[in-house]
Amino acid sequence: MIERTPLLNFTTHAILIVGLVMLLLPLWIVFVASTHDFRTVNTVPMPLWPGSHMVENYVAAWTQSGFGPKMLNSLVMAIGVTTGKIAIAALSAYSIVYFRYRLRMVFFWLVFITLMLPLEVRIVPTYAVAANAFRPLQVLLDVFGMSWLLESVTGLRLVLPEWSLLNSYSGLILPLIATATGTFLYRQFFLTVPDELLEAAKMDGTGPLRFLFDILLPLSKTNMAALATIMFVYSWNQYLWPLLIVTDPAYGTAVMQLQRIVPGPLFGEPPRWHIAMAGTLIVMLPPLLVVVFMQRWFVRGLINQDK
Repeated sequence: MIERTPLLNFTTHAILIVGLVMLLLPLWIVFVASTHDFRTVNTVPMPLWPGSHMVENYVAAWTQSGFGPKMLNSLVMAIGVTTGKIAIAALSAYSIVYFRYRLRMVFFWLVFITLMLPLEVRIVPTYAVAANAFRPLQVLLDVFGMSWLLESVTGLRLVLPEWSLLNSYSGLILPLIATATGTFLYRQFFLTVPDELLEAAKMDGTGPLRFLFDILLPLSKTNMAALATIMFVYSWNQYLWPLLIVTDPAYGTAVMQLQRIVPGPLFGEPPRWHIAMAGTLIVMLPPLLVVVFMQRWFVRGLINQDK
């Protein structure tokens, strides 16, 4: 037990206050910049107190950038990626923990190793797959001789049709739904479930799917909420992947749209930082609301309070 002393209390509170200031000061500057006009934002030093152009700047950011459909696209992408990550992570962890088959731990460690491979590292092969989702299957058929066998027997060559995921919601969602973090989180929780619970379920005639959906998933609702919060923020803030696969403005996301608010010298006008800061806060609002409303479940899921 840590002894509570006035010096220790003062030190810990001072560290927390310094950290809070370092965290909130940039956000405060962004908010202040979003309330001033163009001339005031570009003065040195810029005022650190809100101005009188807040409503004007936010309306301009919303209307000039067309945030309405972009926010909807971001919401569809975030909900789709979050749902897919939760479902796949739960199924993969359930298979690794409760099914006894060869190489299951090898598969788990292969999944876990992918934590060291962020999207930026595998962006080129992922894009190649998204450009034609059936191409890997066609390559496997050719490598294992299935195409040759079918052609030699029937005289017909098996050529799979092209399925492009570019400029589509499926392209925004499907390549991002696999998650090693979620698989590891679910696996660690499933390992804490008593074996007696599984034995009792078997005695009652409960099958594998019913045990998963009726027992394990309700028990892991706090973990599910914590994972959903993290993955919603992660998918909402995605910039590189949508920028790469989306060329049709109809499928653009809100984060992508931020670059269009700040025209540089190449566009013939100076940067409009006051409008850009207003747009940034607009884009920050949905994930911020998710974190605020899910905070209680998020904390309980991380500290395993319900177990």
